[in-house]
Amino acid sequence: MSATLILHPGKERSLIKRHPWIFDTSLARLVGQARLGDTVTVCDTHGKPLAKAAYSPHSKIRARVWSFDPDVPIDHAFFKRRVAEAVRRRAALPELATQQGLRLIHAESDGLPGVIADRYGDTVVVQLTSAGADKWRDAIIAGLIQATGCARLFERSDSELRALEGLEPATGWRFGAAPEGEIVIEEHGVKMAVDIVAGHKTGFYLDQRANRRLLAELSHGKRVLNCFCYTGGFSLQALAGGATRVLSIDSSQPALERAVANLALNPGLDASRAVWRCANVFEELRQLKAAGETFDLIVLDPPKFAPSAAHIGRASRAYKDVNLLGFKLLAPGGLMMTYSCSGGIGVELFQKIVAGAALDAGRTARIVKRLQGAADHPIDLAFPEGEYLKGLLLQVD
Repeated sequence: MSATLILHPGKERSLIKRHPWIFDTSLARLVGQARLGDTVTVCDTHGKPLAKAAYSPHSKIRARVWSFDPDVPIDHAFFKRRVAEAVRRRAALPELATQQGLRLIHAESDGLPGVIADRYGDTVVVQLTSAGADKWRDAIIAGLIQATGCARLFERSDSELRALEGLEPATGWRFGAAPEGEIVIEEHGVKMAVDIVAGHKTGFYLDQRANRRLLAELSHGKRVLNCFCYTGGFSLQALAGGATRVLSIDSSQPALERAVANLALNPGLDASRAVWRCANVFEELRQLKAAGETFDLIVLDPPKFAPSAAHIGRASRAYKDVNLLGFKLLAPGGLMMTYSCSGGIGVELFQKIVAGAALDAGRTARIVKRLQGAADHPIDLAFPEGEYLKGLLLQVD
């Protein structure tokens, strides 16, 4: 019989609204014994069962809900069913049907907290970041193999989030053999190599797929500046869209070398229009301003400045600084695509920060389009924290 978590009075409200996180401050007591990742029954203060959840004694998020039906068995069949449902949901969306790079499972938004799974061609990469997901590794992997028919599966459970759960990193091939050559996908007509072993996240930023396509549509005849370019996803789409010049900046020389190699995978793109620069983005933008450079289209896609709520103040200053520099480099009538992937920076706060940067730069900017993650990165209505990526397409006077 599973252990039981008893909530403090009133703390059942979030569960009733189907929010999957139960914080340590919500718990009155644990009845019985539960180890790391064990399934527990969550009850209100009167002992009424509300949900089944994974227990994590080392984390402030003390439990993550598997099912809001406390009578549902949490077993191998449960995970295979959840995985299959997530894969089917994406297959039902026409815009995702032909994608070679695709997110298959998006954690809480697919009812599987701590589980990320991406597909690159016939290769699946899984990342397990919570104690519960780690506990059910075998069932999740079996479900992915069955639902996708993949040739191989690699585990990339090396996120720093695992340390907060009391977990060690876990990586390696779990099914099939490593491919003989590099893994290459095609996105909107552009080929990109994916480093699933050492690249960021699971090897590629799939969440920006639709936004890269939008950039290609906007780039014809424009001078484009791509900041924090990583392996060149936005840069190559700008070239494919007909940009006259694309300056790409990143502080990682290996990432830039991968970007140059990605460009070489696409002989139809004019490499003479691409400039790659290894530098601190903030410092380089100041130097570009001092040199009198301007651009018609600027992409600001920085890394996560606020990994938690404790970093919001510092992150807000960094977002304002980079956007201020962007506004100063943008030609009149230009376009700016600016993003935040920090979960602690909400949509309203991000817009407020960018508005402050525009004011300080003396520019008038209008929101043409709000930007978010691609369709394979859904957001559960009861879990707004899932909307980590937010962006604005601005037209600036």
